[in-house]
Amino acid sequence: MHELPVTQSILEIAVRNGSQANARRVTDIYLVIGELSSLIDESIQFYWDMIAKDTIAEGATLHFRRIEAELMCNDCGERFPHNREDVSCPGCGGRNVKVAAGDEFFMEAIEVDGEPQG
Repeated sequence: MHELPVTQSILEIAVRNGSQANARRVTDIYLVIGELSSLIDESIQFYWDMIAKDTIAEGATLHFRRIEAELMCNDCGERFPHNREDVSCPGCGGRNVKVAAGDEFFMEAIEVDGEPQG
């Protein structure tokens, strides 16, 4: 259910930027979501279809790009794919690791269509 407030924020940003660009409508929104994020693409899309009605973003296509999880060893600096069962560094065997990629969530781009009518 936490996708609803996230989707509301996406809509607010899209409408604000579209309005500032004097757009007739927002056509496409590009989102980047890390694998470790608990956000679900289908849930965001579901809420989007409901809350974007009667805005300049109604009908905009949401594009989702997922980033794979990657860890980095704090001891030797090696970066490696996240394995949910074992977080040991393949280089030194250490477990002093941190997330290097995969926890992202941001709007990468917004595309708009022309000048407003009227």
